[in-house]
Amino acid sequence: MPITMSTTSPQHLAQGPTLDIPALIDASPIGRFQLGVFVLAGAAMIIDGFDVQAMGFVAPELVRDWGIARVALGSVFSASLVGMLLGSLALSVLADRIGRRPVLVASMLFAGLCMLGTAHARTLTQLLALRALSGAGVGAIMGNAMALVSEYCPARRRASTMMLVSCGFTAGAVCGGLIAGWLIPLAGWRAVFLSGGLVSLAISLLMAAMLPESVQFLVLRGARRERIARLVKGIVPHEPAARLAEVHYLVRGAKPAGAPVAELFRAGRARATLLLWGLNFANLLNLFFLSNWLPTIVSDLGQPRAVAIAIGTLLQVGGTLGTIGMGLLIDRAGYFRVLVPGFVAAALAILLIGQPGLPLPALFAVVLLGGICIVGGQPAINALTASVYPTRIRATGIGWGLGIGRAGSIVGPVAAGQLVALGGSAHAMFLASALIALASCAMTLVLARRRDGPGDAEPRDAASADGAREAAVER
Repeated sequence: MPITMSTTSPQHLAQGPTLDIPALIDASPIGRFQLGVFVLAGAAMIIDGFDVQAMGFVAPELVRDWGIARVALGSVFSASLVGMLLGSLALSVLADRIGRRPVLVASMLFAGLCMLGTAHARTLTQLLALRALSGAGVGAIMGNAMALVSEYCPARRRASTMMLVSCGFTAGAVCGGLIAGWLIPLAGWRAVFLSGGLVSLAISLLMAAMLPESVQFLVLRGARRERIARLVKGIVPHEPAARLAEVHYLVRGAKPAGAPVAELFRAGRARATLLLWGLNFANLLNLFFLSNWLPTIVSDLGQPRAVAIAIGTLLQVGGTLGTIGMGLLIDRAGYFRVLVPGFVAAALAILLIGQPGLPLPALFAVVLLGGICIVGGQPAINALTASVYPTRIRATGIGWGLGIGRAGSIVGPVAAGQLVALGGSAHAMFLASALIALASCAMTLVLARRRDGPGDAEPRDAASADGAREAAVER
């Protein structure tokens, strides 16, 4: 694929030929260099999923080991979620200032150390503090990993690639369950966190050695041309290094200026930002409500314990299928043509779950559909968020969306618990959840109205208005 470079822009005539990095990535095939980035990002997502679920796997053994009441662990679960919320908000902003790579590597390292510390906790207070700190480290992983994948992936495959990498989260949760089931009988609950911490440290060292910084971020930050050229060489390995060293590299959009969070509300992005925050909040509220309460409610409706456990597992299986399937569909049809009917289907599925007397095969079917649309829908929301914001604030945009969503993940299970305490019926709980899914659908529809022109299925890249391309890339 020869690349054609332009020298027609007056401001760059003295600097030689120019090349637009996003145009180059969009026109180039995905090669080994980019696959390496995606694999490392997926490995980080595995640790994220492992850490989020690890406490749930060890909780029964911990209660027996320490002789504490189950309710005492509620504060530990909450501390982890609050830590994730704060880490997602704060460290995503830092990533748009110093880079995705250092924040991602440091977060993995810190989370690994905290998991090792958790393995040596002796009191409930120590456990609470370590889980909060671990949550803060893990909270930065997903937003930065998704930003990095987005900035190395061509637009034609961006949604499906980001969502496929997101499957690492589910894989981490599944691996955590398998590891816990194997290690706890052999070595106790501490071995689960010990193994997770060691793997996290190993991945962080591997990332420190092999994970590149976002080349788009480096261009916007004015990094040395030689450093940028080395990364571009990975994208187009056939191009002579000497030629790449003479190029002036461009990325659409202004250079970073001011507070990244304030930038989320500038240049006509305020409405999209608020809608994406609402979408994250609503969907993660539903996701954590279903993940935490579905097996219990199904059991209370008269189903055997084995069925209740299978229902909880089926929800996550649906999430994996939805992540892969929706990603492929979004690449073809666009975000809104997939998400809007997806949230409608989710509302119908959730409403049916709460219907008394539903035959078991039908219950399995609607739970699977709910998992496909709700659990599988969250990676789609992350990918949608990445497409809305320009490079200079992309990590902040994804991180703050997830941070607001973490608040929903705290509210969902707590609100369900309050409804149970007040004597609310299962039907009422699922009705409320279905209405929230419809609210997600409504917000997605309003967000879709940002598009210009007939047949558009995706949000306009917020950077596209900042200037026309100055380099042509030909196949």
